[in-house]
Amino acid sequence: MFNLVKTAVLMAAITALFMAVGAMIGGQTGMLIALAVAVGMNFYSYWFSDKLVLKMYNAREVDASSAPQFYGMVRELAQRANLPMPKVYLIDEQAPNAFATGRNPENAAVAATTGILRVLSERELRGVMAHELAHVAHRDILISTISATMAGAISMLANFAAFFGGRDENGRPTNPIAGIAVALLAPLAASLIQMAISRSREFEADRGGAEISGDPAALASALDKIHRYAQGIPLNTAEAHPETAQMMIMNPLSGGGLRGLFSTHPATEERVARLMAMAQGGGARR
Repeated sequence: MFNLVKTAVLMAAITALFMAVGAMIGGQTGMLIALAVAVGMNFYSYWFSDKLVLKMYNAREVDASSAPQFYGMVRELAQRANLPMPKVYLIDEQAPNAFATGRNPENAAVAATTGILRVLSERELRGVMAHELAHVAHRDILISTISATMAGAISMLANFAAFFGGRDENGRPTNPIAGIAVALLAPLAASLIQMAISRSREFEADRGGAEISGDPAALASALDKIHRYAQGIPLNTAEAHPETAQMMIMNPLSGGGLRGLFSTHPATEERVARLMAMAQGGGARR
């Protein structure tokens, strides 16, 4: 219940930020229009954001005949987690990564890059897919997809404010410097909200994935390996749409600076340490 309340508060913060940028552009009228757009986008995101993200990454659905080993692995893990069988997708990218999406466990999908299938052993891949199914079980997938959609919209709206300026409640042009400030600060604020939503959920999904697979050391090894490989192989779609980065098991964005400071993922070293502590304690075996 606490996580549900926390998520509701954070999503309300994103909506409020959207309204604030709308007010910057068009005063009270702009704020009301932004509120209407935010409500509409939340409705759209609830029903269609998973399809939008999968299309964005050119994901192709696979089944027991086209990818028997991978599909069978997901099916076995879903049964262990007492979850409905999700749709399974592959993304033709060299960068090793994976994510889950969908509005609920009955309409979930898991996706992995072809790069992660090449890089990881079967045991490590089981840990990764168990992590993604833990997101499904915890009902994280809807929130992460909606927050990604809204963060992208806030960035576009902020850029509009920077280029075309804003209006106050009486229709007078506002200070152009304020528009530039909004363009810089609004996406940063959206990233901070995404970070608050995502970081704690990644730790919980690591723990849940270790319990589903019964092998926390395998997930720890997978995270360490993905971290090392991903640093030298960019995930181009994520670079073009950084708001989707928080959906991935590992931050796919290259470079440091603000992107590293406000990463939506916890430090890999801390995630690995927690999983190894589970492995040594033997608490994850089913």
